Amino acid sequence: MQLYEKNDNDMNIEELREYCISVKGASESFPFNESIFVFKIMGKMFAYIELYPKEGHFKVDLKCAPERSSELRENYDGIRHGTHTHGLLWNSVYLTSDVPDNLIKELIEHSVEEVIKKLPKKMQAEYWKI
Repeated sequence: MQLYEKNDNDMNIEELREYCISVKGASESFPFNESIFVFKIMGKMFAYIELYPKEGHFKVDLKCAPERSSELRENYDGIRHGTHTHGLLWNSVYLTSDVPDNLIKELIEHSVEEVIKKLPKKMQAEYWKI
């Protein structure tokens, strides 16, 4: 995988956290251990961030529609199979890579949408009222 040196234009981990927590109804916690930040809506995980960089690079794991996962992984070196996950439902997105910040934000929003559409209709309605 081609990763890059950090530059001033790359999203950093603090900006990533701020964006995730700004999602409507988002909460953050450390349910696994003190080194993995988890972001949830309606009690369901949409993103997680390891607080210690993997091989010197920070990443975020995001839920993704399977058909979109395949396309993203083919087109971006910085989007890989999700850590600790199976199949195409989660991607690891590296901050210092060929993935632009605006796409990272779009993928966070897509992850939220993927979570919401899997909720029961009543919970979906509750979310949209927030």
